Amino acid sequence: MSVVVIGAGQAGLSAGYHLMRRGYRPVAEASDGDLSCVILDGDDGPGGAWQHRWRSLRMATVNGIFDLPGLPKPPLDPQSPSSEAVPRYFADFERRFDLPILRPVRVRSVRRADDHPDGRLTIETDRDNWSADAVINATGTWTNPRRPSYPGQETFAGRQLHTADYVSAEEFYGQHVVMVGGGISAVQLLAEISAITTTSWFTRREPVWLDQEFQPETTGRAVIANVEADVRRGQPPRSIVSYTGLSRHSSFVRQAEANGALQRRPMFTAIEPEGVRLADGGFQPADVIIWATGFRPALDHLQPLGLINEIGGIAMDGTAVAADPRVHLIGHGPSQSTVGANRAGRAAVTGVDRLIRRRESRSPAHALQASVPGGGPARTS
Repeated sequence: MSVVVIGAGQAGLSAGYHLMRRGYRPVAEASDGDLSCVILDGDDGPGGAWQHRWRSLRMATVNGIFDLPGLPKPPLDPQSPSSEAVPRYFADFERRFDLPILRPVRVRSVRRADDHPDGRLTIETDRDNWSADAVINATGTWTNPRRPSYPGQETFAGRQLHTADYVSAEEFYGQHVVMVGGGISAVQLLAEISAITTTSWFTRREPVWLDQEFQPETTGRAVIANVEADVRRGQPPRSIVSYTGLSRHSSFVRQAEANGALQRRPMFTAIEPEGVRLADGGFQPADVIIWATGFRPALDHLQPLGLINEIGGIAMDGTAVAADPRVHLIGHGPSQSTVGANRAGRAAVTGVDRLIRRRESRSPAHALQASVPGGGPARTS
């Protein structure tokens, strides 16, 4: 019997830890009849999405990183780049618990091997194909940035980029930057960029400002409860900031305000070669447009399973997909943030373990298998 975890960010590492704690053996060490597991990660190294964050994002400006299970994070220098500090912590965790991670492995699709509800799932990758009893999907959102289409966008003579492409403010020195988006990343980048050049900030809605600081143990858990209610109903996931609001007490908010960059303007109506056409008919010249418009769940590889409903969501029962309990989604909905990732990993493992042991009691055990595309079994554990 077997479990494939897809993704080795915080949620995926939590799932791997709890699988090992429950007696699942790494596929390379398992024998016939053993409970086995493997973690497939598309990145070249540890760190999940954190390794791709812009270098100027410091630990002092993130909303907090929860400890991974069994290994409290060490003291982190507030001025350390999060793209270095968090991956270093994740790498220590992987080594400490000897997690069975294969990388880089990019999953192309997950399919049902047959129509039987207790059948196996086939995981096709750019290397081997795998056959498993359950899949814990922990691919998050970073690899699927939301890039809006806007009237006149193709005519813009300047540069357009998404926050996923952002490197540093220095490359925009002397240029006017239009920032689009009402979330935390938009304000963080405004604070940096407005320190060295001029900016304009556009959002579709007036941001919701909170007078208290974000508290992971209180505010965060209330947010998780609200997101969980939405995913149970099969609603499409919304941005985290739509649940949390923006705290005026965050250091980057105070900095952006001090720079005069928090003058929010209604969304422009069109993009023209030299700038944007304003809602009141005026014109804002611009050299750069940054789309801080968030990310969508990276779930394209699950499309063959037909999990998405008519309104674009996936109905969930806890971490399990309601229509197919062999598939669990973590780093999705309430576990997009670090607040929910650890709990989601544990909950997903509890669910798949219960499912697998129930099936094991009534059918012969079969282990996790990998096969070379187009060929026979490469190895069986």
